[in-house]
Amino acid sequence: MIPAPPSPSSPAVWGPLAVLALVSTLLWLGGETVEQSLRFDRAAIAQGEWWRMFSDNFVHLGGWHLFLNLLSLILLVLLCPEVLSPLEWCRRIVVVGVGMSLGLYLFVPDLPTYVGLSGLIYGLFALGLGRQALRRDKIAIAACVFLAARIGWEVIIGAPASEQRLVGGSIVGESHLYGALSALLYGAVALIVVQIKNTKRISGGI
Repeated sequence: MIPAPPSPSSPAVWGPLAVLALVSTLLWLGGETVEQSLRFDRAAIAQGEWWRMFSDNFVHLGGWHLFLNLLSLILLVLLCPEVLSPLEWCRRIVVVGVGMSLGLYLFVPDLPTYVGLSGLIYGLFALGLGRQALRRDKIAIAACVFLAARIGWEVIIGAPASEQRLVGGSIVGESHLYGALSALLYGAVALIVVQIKNTKRISGGI
């Protein structure tokens, strides 16, 4: 029997994502100086400012950009409620956040700057929905298909002009792509590690 998913109202579910929202909000309140110090900046990274490969996830173009990402975090809590250890949350956030930025740095050479949580959020959606899809949850499977189609549309055709006007800048579809790919790689490695541990446990019990 498959256990019921945890309630989205549980602090263990929404607490870690609330921390993400709080950090992003506080950095937004710091204004343009903070944003310029922490954003993905290709020239600055090439000069050794490697922290930007992670900190870029938590700064935004403006209030509307931040607000839309906070709404996405709420949707993540509702659709993918998970109770994870603080260490697991940290691993997911660091791996997906850095992986997304590394993808931009290596494969989008004409991108000078980038900010925003959306690439990380897409990755967290991929992990949460992917776990449900492996349990053959039809809604999760449909959501995964929609997520993949949306990423493909944004990368090939581009985001709607109305969305870009709302956030106050260009929407970088590649950030969503590399966030999701980083998450899938992380999830695959995690499954392999679990299988190895289970095999050793079974072998040790024989």
